[in-house]
Amino acid sequence: MSSNVDINERSAPDTLLVEIADYVCETQINSPTAYTTARHCLMDTLGCGLLALRFPECSKLLGPIVEGTIVPHGARVPGTSFRLDPVKAAWDIGCIIRWLDFNDTWLAAEWGHPSDNLGGILAVADFISQQRISQGQAPLTMHDVLTAMIKAHEIQGVLALNHSFNRVGLDHVLLVKVASTAVITHMLGGTREQVIDALSHAWLDGQALRTYRHAPNAGSRKSWAAGDATSRAVRLADIVLRGEMGYPSVLSAPKWGFQDVLFKGEPLQLAQPLHSYVMENVLFKISFPAEFHAQTAVEAALKLHPHVKHRINDIEKIVIHTHESAIRIISKMGPLNNPADRDHCLQYMIAVPLITGSLQAEHYEDSFHNAHPEIDKLRQKMAIIEDQRFSREYLEADKRSIANAVQVFFTDGSATEQITVEYPIGHQRRRKEGIPLLEEKFRENLATRFPKMRVKKIYDLCNDQQQLERTPVNTFMDLLMI
Repeated sequence: MSSNVDINERSAPDTLLVEIADYVCETQINSPTAYTTARHCLMDTLGCGLLALRFPECSKLLGPIVEGTIVPHGARVPGTSFRLDPVKAAWDIGCIIRWLDFNDTWLAAEWGHPSDNLGGILAVADFISQQRISQGQAPLTMHDVLTAMIKAHEIQGVLALNHSFNRVGLDHVLLVKVASTAVITHMLGGTREQVIDALSHAWLDGQALRTYRHAPNAGSRKSWAAGDATSRAVRLADIVLRGEMGYPSVLSAPKWGFQDVLFKGEPLQLAQPLHSYVMENVLFKISFPAEFHAQTAVEAALKLHPHVKHRINDIEKIVIHTHESAIRIISKMGPLNNPADRDHCLQYMIAVPLITGSLQAEHYEDSFHNAHPEIDKLRQKMAIIEDQRFSREYLEADKRSIANAVQVFFTDGSATEQITVEYPIGHQRRRKEGIPLLEEKFRENLATRFPKMRVKKIYDLCNDQQQLERTPVNTFMDLLMI
């Protein structure tokens, strides 16, 4: 037989596709902690989206592709009056969620923001619910939304435990697309086999490069990339549910599969069984709209602010001990060209709170940066040093620290104490301390968009686990419309 031919025999679906599909279609979530955390995640994620609507660079991207389009049973975009097809609604919701870099985070071999999946989940749940009501059927409830969130978090987060897509230049929104595709296909009534087929398309797509997150190209695409990914998931689910075929060896096919083409031949496999681990241990960004590897550095800088605020011009150097991932993703010198560049600069995120005593989304805008030349002067005085213990404990399963230490030295030879913060306030180890602040953050973000009575109604509902879970999705979305 000639060796110049391919053997055209389709294999069984790749194991990873099957494991994810079985989890989505068959696993029952029975963890009260996961559902409580998912409720807090829903609150925080929606609040981040509402806050982002204050920024014109975000809001200009929202709405129908063709102005004036009317969509029967259209999915709603919280904080707006838009009713869109679920693909564009997922894009819009995902965009506002991620715009300010203020929603939850998962850090492992890969980084990411599992609540990015809410864009697709919420758009599809609202669309399905309105369709069902029009046909005299019961809508989905917010319990269904929380369950989908838990499962999407789990898929994205467990895949991130042992696969570093960033090391081959791929962006973590790949995992948003994969996780969203799985849960959305199931939400739309897809069978196990259709979930497998849709997942194959998610891996088959061309994947986003990380170019827009790093010097010298950091830019605002990083603020809508996840919305794009979760929106793409809705489209892929729809394509498969219309009868489109799947590609069973999309990961493992020699030469042409994802593993050989984009992952240096490394096999893709789950680090642990899928259940509810990720949601239970997710990291919340509570205090600062800042890339998560800098959260503890900002907290340390705030503690130093009272000791340096009157001596800014006397600072000789600032020494920051950090972990390897922070150095790789957000340590940069040179001009910062836009807000997206600044909120991914470790040095900038330390300088601002040292000078002002706070760090808010507005502090990344051109107007603020241009009015405070002392920020860039401080950046020039910073030395970034990797602490091997910080890097090691960042990856240890029983710690997952995100440690930073900051110390300021003055021209007269004096120095502040070194302030070390190992776990940010949004870490699972600081839940008791963090949740009241998360709830207050949600209330404040609601108030940027709604009158007091509506704020109270939404807040009270979201703080009642049982009542929220019983609420029809369309009723919940009604509360979030302008």
